[in-house]
Amino acid sequence: MAQLREIKKRMGAVKTIQRITKTMQMIATAKFTASLARAKNSRPYTDTIRELVAKVASQAGDASHPLLETPSGAGKELVLVISSDRGLCGAYNSNVLRTAGKLLAELRAGGREIVLDASGRKALAFFKYQKQEISAKHSVGDRPQYAAVEEIAQGYIDRFVAGEFSSVKVVYMRFISTARQRPEVMQLLPLSLPKADAAAAAGKGTVSNFEFSPSAPELLGDLLPRSVKVSLYQAFLDAVVSENVMRMVAMKAATDNAGGLSRTLKRSYNRARQARITTELTEIVAGVEALK
Repeated sequence: MAQLREIKKRMGAVKTIQRITKTMQMIATAKFTASLARAKNSRPYTDTIRELVAKVASQAGDASHPLLETPSGAGKELVLVISSDRGLCGAYNSNVLRTAGKLLAELRAGGREIVLDASGRKALAFFKYQKQEISAKHSVGDRPQYAAVEEIAQGYIDRFVAGEFSSVKVVYMRFISTARQRPEVMQLLPLSLPKADAAAAAGKGTVSNFEFSPSAPELLGDLLPRSVKVSLYQAFLDAVVSENVMRMVAMKAATDNAGGLSRTLKRSYNRARQARITTELTEIVAGVEALK
C-alpha cells in the first residue's frame, strides 16, 4: 500500500513538472520568435555599415583613425562577457563562460592585464565564485535597446581613444541558425579594415572610383564609431536569440523526458496494483481453504 502511494505521489509530481516545462517551452518559443525578428531586422543594417566602411577605407588609401590603431602605452585588455540572467537554457551559459575562461587564461599567459566587464547575472555569479573582480556590470534585459547598448559602446570608445585599453573584446553566443549557436570572441576595438589591394582582390580585380563628399576621413570619422556600436548591438541581439532558442530546446527535452517518466511510473503503478490484488486474492483463497 505504501509503495502504491509513493508511486502515485511521484506521478503527480512528474505531471506538475511536465506542465511547468511545457509552459516554459511555449514562453521561450514566443520570446525566440520575437527576438529572432529583431535580430534579422537589424542584420542588414549591420552588414551594410560594415561593407560601407570597408569600401570607404579601400578608396581612402592609408586610412588613419584612433579606432583603427592600438593606443601607445596601453597595456590593459578589456573583456566583456555576455551571459543570461536566468538558467534552464541548456549549455548556453556554460559554453560562453568556458570560452571566456580560455580567453582570459590566454591573455594572462601572455602577461596582459585584464579588465573584466559582465552582462547577465550568470556571468556575475560565475566570476564571483571564481573570485575575479568585475569592473562594470551591464544589464540590457531580454529586449536590448539600441540607446542602452550605444551608451556602453560609447564608453568603450572614449576609454579606448584615451589610451586606457589596448583592445576591447566581447565574448558572446553567436546565433547562426535554430540548430546551431556558437560561442565567439569578437574584437570590438581596434577595428580591422581591409587594405585597398585586398579590397580590389575581393572585387575580382575591379575597383570602383568614388568621389567623397565630405572627404573619406570625415566619413570614416562618422562610420567607424557607428560600426562599433551596431556590432555590439548585434552581439547582444544574437545572445538573446541564442538564449531563447536553447531554452526552448531544453524545455522541450525536459517535457519529453517528463512524459516518458510518467509512462514508466504508470506501468510501475499498474504492476504494483496488480501484484497487490493478486496477493489479496491469494490470501482470501488461503483463508477459505483454512476454514474447510
